[in-house]
Amino acid sequence: MRWSRVRWLLLIATCGVLIVVGWTYMRDLRAITARLEAGAQVIETSFGPVAFAKGGDGAPVLVIHGAGGGHDQGRLMAEAFLPERTRWIAPSRFGYPGSAMPAHGSTAAQADAFAEMLDGLGLDKVTVAAMSGGVPPALQFAHRHPERTQALILLSLAPYAPLTDEEQDLPIPIWLYDALFATNLPLWAVLRLSPNALAPVFDARPDLTKQMTEVEAGFVDAMSTAFLPVTLRRDGLANEGAAIDPAAALDTSEITASTLIIHARDDRITPITTATFTAEWLPRAEALFFETGGHLLLGHHAEVRTRIAEFLAVQAAPDVWE
Repeated sequence: MRWSRVRWLLLIATCGVLIVVGWTYMRDLRAITARLEAGAQVIETSFGPVAFAKGGDGAPVLVIHGAGGGHDQGRLMAEAFLPERTRWIAPSRFGYPGSAMPAHGSTAAQADAFAEMLDGLGLDKVTVAAMSGGVPPALQFAHRHPERTQALILLSLAPYAPLTDEEQDLPIPIWLYDALFATNLPLWAVLRLSPNALAPVFDARPDLTKQMTEVEAGFVDAMSTAFLPVTLRRDGLANEGAAIDPAAALDTSEITASTLIIHARDDRITPITTATFTAEWLPRAEALFFETGGHLLLGHHAEVRTRIAEFLAVQAAPDVWE
């Protein structure tokens, strides 16, 4: 009888814990989704709706997020790397929060969708700042819409055709990425129980986190949280391979915009060879390479922001955003 009572007590306690966890999970996901929706506007294009966040003033910068992101990740990039008060527009790419996933989600189509979004905002010309998986559509935008591209800023460049992703040396096994980003629950649980455990997923390895500032630590935490809800980003993640589709091969020597390339040589998510290739073939490129910093350029944010401010001061004419 005593063991029977113990089993019943354990069962009741377990059910109670599950109810509390389930309630907390649903509450958190509702709050995150509400913040996402409140933080963005939507413009209809021929490719479907494009959601975007915006802020600041001055000459406009189109900020394009990386894999697993959205307009919320674009906001974080703008706040981390652009000079204070810079006017920025951060859209969600195809299949990311608030933006449609068209039948043919090529990087060229994505560039054209951005052009239509800018039409809706009444903007003729922008500087384009992109990080990681945002770089391929940024290059396509500069190639397909040169008259609308004031300049390019490319950070931690992801591979694009004719390059491949064969040289990637991911910091954790690919199966773990798949498990974490399959549904909302695994990522939510890790963020709740041990958010620092996710740092290596984003190439924030212990040797790099030792050199990061307090502000950079906040950036890493915010970027980790910005992957929720995964279910609103799954279509975009599934479409990341469009960048290395041979049909999307891009001749970068035809891109005429002045370009600033920033990459760390120890980046384990996007190989340095993509950056060196791009710097070599873009006619008007200048590069800033760090020996360390990883994918998120940890330990160098202040230097990156200063260099971007100098670049924008020369390249971003004030009359293009009026």
